[in-house]
Amino acid sequence: MQLREINIVKRSGRKSVFDRDKLDRSFEIALRKRDVDKDEVARAINDIVRTLEGNADGDVPSHLVGELVMRALARLDKVAYVRYASVYRNFSEATDFEDFVEKELGD
Repeated sequence: MQLREINIVKRSGRKSVFDRDKLDRSFEIALRKRDVDKDEVARAINDIVRTLEGNADGDVPSHLVGELVMRALARLDKVAYVRYASVYRNFSEATDFEDFVEKELGD
């Protein structure tokens, strides 16, 4: 249950109403075939929603949602984190993966 309406502000300035199902699907896709506790995933999603609801005016930049998802996935599962990052950061070549993993995850 949402306490208040959350509007996601895209880079273009266009607004859309926050869709929790879309957030759930993002986690589901990133975590596909990964052995991660469903309760931990639910807690991570709930934490993100609470953070978004806590925004003073209800308008949240889309990049904030992406960063919150990245942080949550980094804690839950490194493979899911890289999967999500590859889409979110729009990797186009194998070297993009290499650079990201080296920078974010170390050797």
